[in-house]
Formats: sequence, structure tokens, C-alpha cells
Amino acid sequence: MTDIREQVREGGLFQGYAYGYPHKMAYRALSPAVPLREAWAEEPKDALFLYAHVPFCSVRCGFCNLFTVTGQGAAKNRVISYLDSLERQVETLQASLGTEARVARVAIGGGTPTFLTTSELGRLFDLLGSFQRTNADVPLAVEMSPDSVDAEKLALLRERGVTRASVGVQSFVEKDTRALGRPQKAADVERALTAMSDARFPVRNLDLIYGVEGQTWEDWQASLQAALRHEPEEIFLYPLYVRPLTGLGRKDKRPTDAREELYRRGRDFLLSEGYTQISMRLFRSAKHPGECDVHYCCQEDGMVGLGAGARSYTRALHYSKEWAVGRNSVQEILDHYSATQDHGLATYGATLDLGDQKRRYVIKSILRARGLELAAYKSMFQSAAMEDFPQLHMLTEHGAAVLTETHLQPTQLGLEWSDVIGPWLYSAQVKEAIAAFELR
Repeated sequence: MTDIREQVREGGLFQGYAYGYPHKMAYRALSPAVPLREAWAEEPKDALFLYAHVPFCSVRCGFCNLFTVTGQGAAKNRVISYLDSLERQVETLQASLGTEARVARVAIGGGTPTFLTTSELGRLFDLLGSFQRTNADVPLAVEMSPDSVDAEKLALLRERGVTRASVGVQSFVEKDTRALGRPQKAADVERALTAMSDARFPVRNLDLIYGVEGQTWEDWQASLQAALRHEPEEIFLYPLYVRPLTGLGRKDKRPTDAREELYRRGRDFLLSEGYTQISMRLFRSAKHPGECDVHYCCQEDGMVGLGAGARSYTRALHYSKEWAVGRNSVQEILDHYSATQDHGLATYGATLDLGDQKRRYVIKSILRARGLELAAYKSMFQSAAMEDFPQLHMLTEHGAAVLTETHLQPTQLGLEWSDVIGPWLYSAQVKEAIAAFELR
């Protein structure tokens, strides 16, 4: 296996965001298709993550490769039929999961969920509310953009129990948002964030992007300082990736060469302001109230996805609808989803053998500051992580992790290397599938 330090030297810090494993580009048509009743029959269902995908935006930012459609006309005309199909999917999932299913965490993402009208959002919450929850304090997160929120929508979100409001600001510097292909005025951002603060969500998160073409440290620092004036409980710092078929990709734009410097200086700035680093991207304020429910474990518990772009996973099966980035392909998949009457089959995804289940557990653990809990891994798989993956010793040899009796824990250097370590740990089969994927 390639030495991790050599991989960093050859490719730099930004080689791939391993937010999940395996990546959707490793998914293929499932043959035969798997009935959901069968897929979930033997799974633990007492602490599920429920995710609802809303694939609509007012505009598509230049960096965005999410599964979404845009434009007030084309998107709005699809919302009602999409919610109708979502209702059918909810009914099917409830029958497939059975009465013992309980939800421990809920998130609504996109796209931009707050693109929906207040009444459409109310209908969406009604659908999600039909699932049983483990308790009344289940964390419920919603993503939004500054141009799509108003006092009425925010009041609805609070009334419906939203505990985390996440806003994609990206930058407070208009020069940088223009370079990102994002039509956004700083005054509108400030107005939206003030309204969000007035709504008193327990957790407010701001997403920022660094590495924009022409971005300087002074620009980046100005964004960070502007964000801190709102005292958010969480801040995500995302490095800019320019991906195929996005607006920036079509224009052959590139991130600034200063991404490494901007990451380090941004990290150090937030640490000096009292934030704690949770992962390469996530920083948490000391004012954060803590998780409302500790029963869900992302390495072990299942996810139930609702909507055209959501994915679901059991221990051995990850599945979703097909994924695309190009406008026509996204609309085609979305229209097929909206016309679907029976959502009872998993038709597209990936199966995970025991080796990939172990690999996923390690990747989901080692990229967070808490690290890999060795006893939990052994309890899950009846084997030792450091023996199953001897290449992990390279991390300790290069100062990227510390091995104790209880954990393999990333150092500051290890968190910095996250976008190298994730892809470095992918199996050969997953790498081959990703390389062969035809993006459309």
C-alpha cells in the first residue's frame, strides 16, 4: 500500500472528501433488486437516522454538484408531485421497517429545503412526523440558504422542533461569492442570520468555503470574523473542490493554490476564538448545548433516506436512486422518482462484505477528533482494528495519529490529512468502481 506521507506529497491535502463509504460513484444497478422488507428484516431499528432530501434551489452555485434542480418555474412545477411521491415512499418504508422502528436523529437537506413554501414545509414535516421517534428531544436539522428564509418559515421550523439550523453562507465577501457563481449580497446574509438568531435555534451552523480563486487571507479572515459576530454554535470550513459538470468545472476554474495555508490559518483562528475542532471541517463553540440524544452511532446504526437524492444503508446494503450532476440527467431522475408508485425495492446501490463494513467503520471514526474506539470496533467485529488494517500504523509512524490502549486518535496533522486518509483507505474494488463511473 502507498505510504500515506508519499501520497500527501504527491497529491497535496485535497484528494477527496470521504463523507461516506462507499462513495455514490461506486454504486451500480442492483441485480436482482432487493425488497426493502428483506433488506431491513434482520437489522437493528431502534436508533435510525432519518434523512429527507429536498432537491430544489432558486439557483445553482458554481461549485455545487448536489442532486438538485433550479429555477422558480421548473422547480416549483415539480414540488407537488415530488411531495406526493415522498408520501408514497413514507408509507412503503413504514410497512417495510415495521412497528419496532424508532428514529434517533432527523435531518432535512438538499438542495435547499427552505426553497419550499411555508405550507409545503408544513406538509413535509407532517410526513416525517408519522415516523416514530425514540423521544421528544430527537435532534432535527434543516439546511437553508440566506435568500430562502423569512420570519414565517423560521417560526414554522421552530414550531416543528428543529434544533439545528444550518446556513450555507460560503463567504461574507461579495468578491468571493461572485467567484463562486453565487448571486448573494452581504446585507441579505446579515438580515437572514439576524432573523435566524432571533428565532433562537439551539444550534446554528454556518458553512464557509475557502480556496476561492483570488481569495486572500485577508478575505478569508474577514469572512471568519463576520461569522463570529453571529456567535454560531458550529462552523464548517469547506475547502473548494471544482468538480466536473459544475458551473466552475465547465468554465475550467481552479481553486487557489493557497488552500493549505487558508485551512491552517482558518483552523488556528477558530481555535484561538475558543472553538474546538471536531473534524477537518467542523468546529464547535464552547456554547454548544451538546447532542440532544446520544443513542445514535453513525458507525453502527442505519440510515433511512427519503427522496430522490437520499441514500439509505443497512450494515450490508447501501442504496439510493441514481445520482447525476448535469441538469437534464437530474431532471430525468427526479421526474422518474416523482412518477414512481411503488418504492418497495432497492434497485441501485452497493453491497458491503465484512471487509468493507470494517473499512467503513474505520473511515467514519478516524476522520473525527475522537478517533477510532478500539474496544467498540472489536465488539462490533470480533477482531482487532490494528490487525485488520495494519496500514493504520503508518499514521502513528508519521505523527498523524496517536495509539493508546483505548483509541487510535488523529493528531492535528491527521485531521489536516483527512482528505488524503479517507481515499487512501478505500478498498481496491471501490476505487475501481469510482474510476469507472460515468458522470452525467
